[in-house]
Amino acid sequence: MKGTNGIPVRLRYAKRGKIRWIGHRDVARAMERAFRVVQLPLAFTEGFSPHPKVSFGLALSTGHESDAEYLDLVLAEPLDLEPVPARLSDALPDGMAVTGIAHLADRAPALQEAVTSVSWHVEIEPMAGASGRVAAAMREPALETIRRRKGREVVEDVRPVVRSITVRDDSTVDMELNTQPRSAKPGEVLAAIGGLTEVRALRTHQWIERDGARLEPLDADTRPHVPQVRAS
Repeated sequence: MKGTNGIPVRLRYAKRGKIRWIGHRDVARAMERAFRVVQLPLAFTEGFSPHPKVSFGLALSTGHESDAEYLDLVLAEPLDLEPVPARLSDALPDGMAVTGIAHLADRAPALQEAVTSVSWHVEIEPMAGASGRVAAAMREPALETIRRRKGREVVEDVRPVVRSITVRDDSTVDMELNTQPRSAKPGEVLAAIGGLTEVRALRTHQWIERDGARLEPLDADTRPHVPQVRAS
């Protein structure tokens, strides 16, 4: 986090099950409540209306699940990070859990600036020949879909967003999508391919690429951290 006074920290958390239907603001409120419950010594901004120095990464669309959500925060004082994930998880709603934590390097780029792509595991409505349909679509120079921009529908080409799509079987697709200079949702990509319908989508990874290295956010711009625990 650029220009921060205090001790910057990065968290990874999961969002699974029914809680996938709450929006980004509700997730932020749940996390901030957990910070208060465990009395995390957060640093606050100065001025007339101080607020905790917490910065969320890429927003997750309502209805999607994830094992790879991230946020950065600043602590006002040193803290043993090892017990923090379990303590925060106990204070979060069912379906949310903190699964990793690390000290963040000083002046690290913001998550929304640093993440270059995300990986998805997508369940689709069963369709015979899904693999062939995807392969044919990936050979096309453009994949157009209708998206809403500023309250109106526009036609956009999502082909530049798609890094890879792998059909595991007739009801499961894995894909990696760029986040810069623009992104797309899994369902929008499937709609552009045609004939494929998203049933459930799980964000499995976020990636930061820099100087030839490809790292997850808990390994990029961070200092040595405690062992990580993946959500079951």
